[in-house]
Amino acid sequence: MTEPNAQPQTTQDPNAPLVNPQAVYIKDCSFEAPSGPFLSQADGAPTVNLNLGTRATALSQDLHEVVLQVNLEAKLGDKVAWLLELQQAGAFTIRNLPANDLANVLSIAAPNYLLSFARSTVAELVTKGGFPPFLLPLVTFEGLHARAAQSQQPNPSPAVN
Repeated sequence: MTEPNAQPQTTQDPNAPLVNPQAVYIKDCSFEAPSGPFLSQADGAPTVNLNLGTRATALSQDLHEVVLQVNLEAKLGDKVAWLLELQQAGAFTIRNLPANDLANVLSIAAPNYLLSFARSTVAELVTKGGFPPFLLPLVTFEGLHARAAQSQQPNPSPAVN
C-alpha cells in the first residue's frame, strides 16, 4: 500500500532542455509627476508614448538575467503629466538548448513572462501617482525578435551580371 502523499519517483534526463524562472524583480524604477494629478482635464486624455526594450546577460553558464525596459511618457497638450521608467528583470535557469532556441527564450519567452509583472507595476505606480491606471498593451516580442534578427543580417551584395 502506498502512502497518500507519496510522490511518484521520476528520473529526469539531465540532458533534457530546461527553462525555469528563478527570480523576478524590479532592477530600477522611476516615476515622476511634475504637477501631480492637478493638470487641467480640458486637454482631454493624455497621449502616452511607450518604448520597450530588452536585454539579456549571462550570469553564469546556466543562469541568465533578462531585463524588460519600459519607458512611458504621458502628456496633456504640451505638459508632461507623468514619466515612468521601469526595468523589470528576471533570472532564468536555461540548460541544454541549441543556440537558436536559447536566443528565442531570451528575446521572446522571457520578456513575455516579465511583461505581466511590468504591467502590474506600471498600473500600480501610475495609480499611486494620482492618475487612472495605465495598462501596458499586448506586445508581440516575436515580431521584435524577427526585426532585430533581420537588422543584424549583413546586406546581400548586389548581383553582378
